[in-house]
Amino acid sequence: MFTRSELEIKTVEELRNLCRRYGVKPTGNPGYKVSYITSLIAFPVLALKQMQESRGLKAPSFGSFQEMGITLDEMGTPTVEQVALIRISLEGRRMSYPQRYEQERLLSLYKAKALLEEIIGLLIQ
Repeated sequence: MFTRSELEIKTVEELRNLCRRYGVKPTGNPGYKVSYITSLIAFPVLALKQMQESRGLKAPSFGSFQEMGITLDEMGTPTVEQVALIRISLEGRRMSYPQRYEQERLLSLYKAKALLEEIIGLLIQ
């Protein structure tokens, strides 16, 4: 992140702009560079510590993670015909009404399943 020497050569205005950019408030009197420098050096470590303490953004519980897996299993795997319809739908081809509504629903389910798989993959990391 930032080094102390990297920050000490900046003006108070530049430090203020960095704090605004990242949404960090200066520690102490905002008229002094050290107030901004302290906050800019400390925020990455504090953010990770807060996550480890389960404050703010945190990983879901094992039970919640299992529920996502159950949901994914419940959604099933598309049939050969459904895969074909999904492929042609992704190419922009649409059926006539009223089947188009079901086509859009199938495409939405496919996208939701793909996103859920991606979410689970990200949470495993």
